[in-house]
Amino acid sequence: MAILKKIGVIILRVSISLVLLIFLFKQVDLASLLEIIKKADKMILSLAFLITFFGYFFCFLRWKMLLEAAGIKLPQKRLVSAFSGGIFFNMFLPSTIGGDFVRSADIGYHSKKTSTVVATVLLDRISGFAGMITVALVSLVLGYGVIKDPRIVFAIGILTVLLFLITLLIFNDSACGFVKKFSFSGRPGKIFSSLLSVLQEMHGFKDHKSVILKNLLLSIAIQSIGPLTTYMLAVSFQLEVNILYFFLFVPIISAVTLLPISIGGLGVRDYMTVLLFTHMGISKHFAFAFSLLGFFFLLVYAGIGGLIYVLTLHNRRV
Repeated sequence: MAILKKIGVIILRVSISLVLLIFLFKQVDLASLLEIIKKADKMILSLAFLITFFGYFFCFLRWKMLLEAAGIKLPQKRLVSAFSGGIFFNMFLPSTIGGDFVRSADIGYHSKKTSTVVATVLLDRISGFAGMITVALVSLVLGYGVIKDPRIVFAIGILTVLLFLITLLIFNDSACGFVKKFSFSGRPGKIFSSLLSVLQEMHGFKDHKSVILKNLLLSIAIQSIGPLTTYMLAVSFQLEVNILYFFLFVPIISAVTLLPISIGGLGVRDYMTVLLFTHMGISKHFAFAFSLLGFFFLLVYAGIGGLIYVLTLHNRRV
């Protein structure tokens, strides 16, 4: 029964991705879409593709920093392998966080510190979320005179409140103690004890303030790369759009794709891109085009990550 339920959930998520993509393709003329992509400036596209790599590189450094702060020191090759596998499975497992389970299981098995590794992966995600909100808030302050849309303010406000609550839960002694007392105490079973162990590991990072600060700075740099590369894709189509739109919209799009309702965010990412950017006067064809190209970049890097993961299979077994 449990297996059938999981299969049903996967089918549902695949269906959501397909339905959204079919809907979008019906909204545009395929020939015009291909013509836009064909005429894009190849030099700018190449540069955007290269900058995307640095986003992954900084993500690896951010996670490695957390692992070292937690006392987990493994060979660089093993970390690269696990991280590469995470990139691949993030693309092909439900939502954009499926690969987190892969790298947690991989490094957790070899370090014999599964709870600690899971804590670093979750903190890595939360750090990225914090960087995303920071970028969006700064862009909102700088560009509200241009945007003047209360819905954007509301969306960013909700994400900011969510980040505050998550941070409070993890790092505040009283909040963390409250959750442990009323959510976990008296509940038997491996799942609740594992959750408690992970929460305790995450809470312990409050003593690594310099690591958390460096992680946040790296996250701000990482979360700036997405809007920048998307803007470069728009520029490659000879579009003249205020860059602040991208620094406001891309974090919102990224937050929505984290929801476990699709496969790798496919369909959801494209729908949100078209929805937000057409509201600002960009045609559906152009918005859909740079969304598809952005996904193509992610797909290529996911393929490279999968290749590294497969080629290092022997090393992981050893």
